[in-house]
Amino acid sequence: MTHRRAVALMVLVTLLWSMAGVVTRHLEAARSFEVTFWRSAFNALALSIALTAMRGPGLWHGLFGASRAVWISGLCWSVMFTAFMLALTMTTVANVLVTMALGPMITALFARLVFGEHLPRRTWLAIFVAGCGIAWMFGVEIGDGDSRLGSLVACAVPLAAAINWTVLQRVAKAGEKAPDMLPAVLIGAVLSALFSLPLAWPLQASGHDLGLLALLGSVQLAIPCLLVVRLSRVLPGPEIALLALLEVVFGVAWAWLWAGEVPAGSVLVGGCLVLGALVVNEGLALRRG
Repeated sequence: MTHRRAVALMVLVTLLWSMAGVVTRHLEAARSFEVTFWRSAFNALALSIALTAMRGPGLWHGLFGASRAVWISGLCWSVMFTAFMLALTMTTVANVLVTMALGPMITALFARLVFGEHLPRRTWLAIFVAGCGIAWMFGVEIGDGDSRLGSLVACAVPLAAAINWTVLQRVAKAGEKAPDMLPAVLIGAVLSALFSLPLAWPLQASGHDLGLLALLGSVQLAIPCLLVVRLSRVLPGPEIALLALLEVVFGVAWAWLWAGEVPAGSVLVGGCLVLGALVVNEGLALRRG
């Protein structure tokens, strides 16, 4: 896969991921941990079907005997799935996505510490500019009470994501000896659903809610997560995390247009800085690639 195609697919991944906030705002009865449970359960169902079709019955025979890297990645996915949806039920879409955008800086730090990886100056500059945009938005968007707690819960997402991208990057360096990392997404979905179910009881979701949550579990989550595992073989962890910042811009825009969550002026300014940093960084990467 070429770098250009990998970047294009990563942009598609962020578009699919960005649906979560606006779809959540149209739920009727499902709240808090129940939203997380149903989304993770439908995600696990979609992944079970997709991975069985791709890997055959052998998928299930080798799942429990999977390598440590697969289980670490699976645990990271479960934290990302759970914390993200829980945070969305506690604060605004903008607060959650802005907090998640700390990911590139954490991922770059891990890549430097774990691999001693030299990052191009353009990537460091893009991370810095994007960070300024995030800080600009963060200063205004953080509220009080539940909103502040929701933003704190959302902090678990970029931390788990940074560990996950680093693990995937390390596995990718093993070449042909690398374990199959796709089952890690399934493990994460199952762990998230199992953790959320006791806290979600009694279940109150309506048929309308179940339809939307099935959409989130399959189209918004299962498909892009499988894609990003494949893309980790082509794109370095810091670049994946940087491209993932597009979810902030897309997600805030969808919530504004379709859920009436009007972002503050600081969000618009910060979003422009983030998008500009991505465009410049990827443009230079394509030119040199």
